[in-house]
This record gives sequence, structure tokens and C-alpha cells, in this order.
Amino acid sequence: MKNNPKAIIIGAGPAGLTAAYELLTKTNIIPIIIESDSQVGGLSKTIDYKGNKIDIGGHRFFSKSTEVIDWWLQFLPLENTTGQPVEITYQNKTTVLSPAGNASGNDNVMMIRPRKSRIYYQNKFFDYPLQLNGKTIRNLGFSKMIRIGFSYFLSKIPSQKKEKSLEDFFINRFGKELYETFFKDYTEKVWGVPCSQLPATWGRQRIKDLSVTKVLKHAIGSFFSTDKTLQQKKTSTSLIEQFLYPKYGPGQMWEAVANEIEKRGGQILLNKSVGSLNLNEQLQVQSVVVRDSATGVEGTLDGDYFFSTMPVKALVQGIKNIIVPEDVMQAAGSLEYRDFLIVGILASKLAIAEKEGNFTDNWIYIQDAGIKAGRVQFFHNWSSYMVKNPADAWIGVEYFCNETDDFWKMDDSTISKKAIAEMVKIGLINEADIKDTFVAKVKKAYPSYFGGYSNFNIVRNFLDGINNLFLVGRNGMHKYNNSDHSMLTAMAAVKNLQQGKKDKTNLWDINTEDVYHEEEK
Repeated sequence: MKNNPKAIIIGAGPAGLTAAYELLTKTNIIPIIIESDSQVGGLSKTIDYKGNKIDIGGHRFFSKSTEVIDWWLQFLPLENTTGQPVEITYQNKTTVLSPAGNASGNDNVMMIRPRKSRIYYQNKFFDYPLQLNGKTIRNLGFSKMIRIGFSYFLSKIPSQKKEKSLEDFFINRFGKELYETFFKDYTEKVWGVPCSQLPATWGRQRIKDLSVTKVLKHAIGSFFSTDKTLQQKKTSTSLIEQFLYPKYGPGQMWEAVANEIEKRGGQILLNKSVGSLNLNEQLQVQSVVVRDSATGVEGTLDGDYFFSTMPVKALVQGIKNIIVPEDVMQAAGSLEYRDFLIVGILASKLAIAEKEGNFTDNWIYIQDAGIKAGRVQFFHNWSSYMVKNPADAWIGVEYFCNETDDFWKMDDSTISKKAIAEMVKIGLINEADIKDTFVAKVKKAYPSYFGGYSNFNIVRNFLDGINNLFLVGRNGMHKYNNSDHSMLTAMAAVKNLQQGKKDKTNLWDINTEDVYHEEEK
């Protein structure tokens, strides 16, 4: 193995770990992963706080790709607690789960979880996906429903304006009234700029297959039948009713993958960051300079192939030994990111559970400009194993911000008090029931589609010209990918390498082509 070619992989998130495993199982290339954090998983890691587990951002394990689902299940098979063989069907493929080896008590499993999410708007909770039922009509009021219907009708008139901004995208699909009611405030919290300043590109990538017609069709159809396949091929991604979830959160999956990578001869170097990449005149990466986070000691790692999931901005700025074209440096330097902060709140009970009785929400979107929080997760409803004491409630209050914001710079205690006050205000908890809090901050969680993004193709074309460098994953491609899309970019990159394919267009097509979004016809 000493003479085998080496691949240096920057980042141990879903894309980096997938690339490493694919290289080990499909080529003779030995991967060395460099990870700046103390644990693997990237944005999909699970943070353990005193036995209570935090899922950063909420990670449904859902994909319309058979390859991805099969890939997940080889590491964490589906749980079967019935004591009897159970048939699971997806993509016209039936799998029989044996009770042996998947019985209750086995930790290394995937659970099938029901999806329930709601929107908080004007002191009321609305089902999401929106349901055309009496509760929705009562919450909105008759006059509001009339305005929504009329503005939707106007949006369908052929003279609708061209989609230059995300606001145009939403209004053309839902009408101005519905856009302002259920989309505007939350989206602007996420990105920190008005929807009118965001390109329509983001909407086309993330929710291009969702429309009022599909929401209504789904709402009516759900009265008669539901799609229980793992892929839900005939269901818009935004409307799925169930998903897979590791027993102890998403990090459990990536820790299992990391263990297998090391068993097969790959290396994972934690607490190490890449400071620069050394290129030769032929535009080939020869090595990377690696810095130990604890000691500050630097060293050089040579490689034959390089996979990067690090932010594109930092990647370009770290290129050495060649002169990067000025327009590339300017375009990369102008790329912007959105940071993420989550407050874990441990409580003896939820106030809303006492009011509603059976409270099973996975998360709630806060579509209310008066509340700074953007979303609330209920970790104990994702999996009861996410909380140490089954009697406790364990929630995550999510804030989208920039590391330059005053809010980000506040101490953890002040941030926690703000989160508690907002959750009390909307009726989720009572302050007297709080037992503990925890704050986690994640820089560059979301690559932004504003700022210098309009010139991103300049950067992409330059980096694609480096033959032995493959950009994969969310930050690696400055593309708001889900985990499965990030994995697919890594899988495609390894296939390209196997086939000697130099054109990398297929990597960028992932999460833009219809096959990754639209329901099966």
C-alpha cells in the first residue's frame, strides 16, 4: 500500500467521508482526510452535551437516490422492533428485515420517523406542509383567505414578471399574499438580506418542484393514501411525510463511516487545518500545508489527487506557487457566507405539550419578524435517544447570523437568556421549567447566493481547470446542497477519476437537474 497513489481530502463531512470510502472500495487510492474539528461529520455531526445530543440544523436522512439510501443502510440498517420479519419497499425493491440483529436495543440502526413540522405566524401555529382544512382557514380568517386566493390568481396571469430575484420566484408560484404570509420573513432571517436581493437561482435549486397546485393535491390525496416508500418518489421533497434517522443523531452515521474508512486503511487527521495548496506550473496540486490546531506546528502532505470541501473563498486564497488571475481572486474574495448559532434548552416539560397533549413536532419554522429565532427543533421527537432523561424536553433554538453581528459576539449566557425569552413568548416553554442551556456556533454554515456569487463561474472555471483537484460538498462547491447531494458529488468525482474523465460538469449538475428534485412521472 505504500506505493499506492494518495488522495488528500480536505474536510470530514458527508462529502469528504463519502469520497474516502468510495476511493477505498472502488480504487487503489489511499485517502488521507484532514479535518479541522475534533470530530467527524462537519455540519452533520452530533454534539453531545452532558448526554443530551444536538443535531446542528436538523438532518433528515431522505433521498430520491437509491444509491444514497443503500449506501446509508450498509452502515446503519433499518431498525426492526416487531420481533417478526418486516418488508420495506422502495424504488420497486423489497427488503425483508429480520428481527435478529435489528431488535430493540441495537444501537447501530436507522429508524423510520414520521415528519411533523409547523409554521409559527401571528401567534398561531400552521401545519407545514400547509393543509387546506378548517384549522388553517380559522387561523387565517376568511378575508385573508380571499386575498391569498386573489393574489394567487393574479400570479398565474401570463404577464407575470420575469424571475430575477427570489421574491419574483416566490410570488410567481404562490402569489404575493401567500409569499408575505409564509415565506418572506423566515427566508430573510436565514440569509440576512431582503428576498428582492437574492437571486431566483436559490429558489429554483431548493424548491423548484413545489407549487400551490402540488400542495393542494398532496393535502387532498393524503386523505386517501400516503407514500410509505423510503424515497417517496412521487412526492415533492418539501412535502415528504417520513424520513430515516440514526438512533443517536446524524453524527452516528458519519462516525460509523469514519471507523470503516480507518479499518480499510484510510487516515483521518483531526484538529488539523489546511493553510495552503502548492501548485506547479502545469496547474497540478502537489501538496498541502497542514497546521495542527493545538500546537500550531505546520507540516506538508504530498498527494496525487485532492478533494476539497473547504470554503471556496479560503481555498483560492490559499493557492501558492502560481499567480492566480486577478479576476479569480476578486470573485473568490467577494463570496459571502451565513453563519449559524443554536441554543440547546433542556426543560423538565414543554408548555405547549401541556396545552396540546400529544406534541410530536420535529421542528417549527418561526415566520414572524418579531422573533429573532428562525427555527426550533425538538430533539427528543427526532429520537427519544437524543435526550439523556426520557422525561425531559430537549429543544434547539436556531439563529442565522454573521460572526460580525452583535448577537454572535454576546456571551453564551446572554444568548441563552434571549432564546429562553423568545420561546416563552411564543408559548413553547415556561422559564421555571428550564434545567440547562448550551450554545453552539458554526461559521460559514451556508454559502450565500448574493454578494459576489454572480461572478462565481469565474472561480469555478479556474478551479475546474486543475485536473487533480475535485470540489465536492456544500462549501466545497459554494452550493446549498443537502447531505445526499453532497454525497452524490463525491461519488461522481470518484467515478470521474476512475474513468479518467476531465470534464467536471456532471458534478455541478447534481442538485440542478430535474432527476434530483422532481417526483417520478
